[in-house]
Amino acid sequence: MSRIVRAAAIQISPVLGDDGLGTARKVCQAIREAAEKGVKLAVFPETFVPYYPYFSFIQPAFRFGGEHLALYERAVVIPGPVTDMVAEAARQTGMVVVLGVNERDFGTLYNTQIIFDATGEILLKRRKITPTYHERMVWGQGDGSGLKVVESAAGRIGALACWEHYNPLARYALMTQHEEIHCAQFPGSLVGQIFADQMEVTIRHHALESGCFVVNATGWLTEEQIKEIARDPALEGPLRGGCFTAIVSPEGKLLGTPLTEGEGMVIADLDFALITKRKRMMDSVGHYARPELLSLLQDRRPARTVHYVGEANPVPTSTDEAAS
Repeated sequence: MSRIVRAAAIQISPVLGDDGLGTARKVCQAIREAAEKGVKLAVFPETFVPYYPYFSFIQPAFRFGGEHLALYERAVVIPGPVTDMVAEAARQTGMVVVLGVNERDFGTLYNTQIIFDATGEILLKRRKITPTYHERMVWGQGDGSGLKVVESAAGRIGALACWEHYNPLARYALMTQHEEIHCAQFPGSLVGQIFADQMEVTIRHHALESGCFVVNATGWLTEEQIKEIARDPALEGPLRGGCFTAIVSPEGKLLGTPLTEGEGMVIADLDFALITKRKRMMDSVGHYARPELLSLLQDRRPARTVHYVGEANPVPTSTDEAAS
């Protein structure tokens, strides 16, 4: 008998200017609303908590220092109040949640994806391996330790953020682990229609190549938020368009109508029988692969700035170690 999982790609606006918890509360409310519709997997946009750093796309670096510092103050420490709040919402609703956050680890911010299981347990915390263009002034680089597919109550889940989907080897690393559902996150409200068009091509191609479902979520800025972020009418244009919240089948078919503006959810039932149907024809990491000709080397070691020999680490090198 085939498994069917109801999934939701959630397009939503952040809460700007508060203590950083307002957006997290909005996430929890959306989780509860999705649960009422029978959803068992919910995907939220890239670095949605507390908000994507749109300022870095429209302002030169020497001008956005204050806004960068404000993002530090509102950023998410893992574990911490935000992850506790979302974990509890996941546990109460029995839902798997994929959330993008700005993670603060001592003096560095990271573009981080968190996968919460239906029990509230954090199954994966991964960092975007290479921030894109303007983002390099905001976030540090991740490492290969997060390129993992995890077993969840909704199935085998992998995740990448935004232009990581243009790194074929990063995608292949997840494909080799037989992901059943790929969770994609983009900022939305950025660059214009061309970004949405490129996004559609990207996620539909990955669904076909991987033979998995893709659940893609983009953020949304209201007109008031665009004006607040831009502060100059001439800078508002780049903060419109670029939304394509959608769910794709392993055959590359759009399940439901994509959401390109406003807040809302795209909900679809994922029939896992379609995975076998697709892979019977073309399994990129199985019968269609030629490993004696082409293979991937992945370094999963966490990046370390210091290696101690002959003694325990005298100081924590990350907030993960500090919390343990």
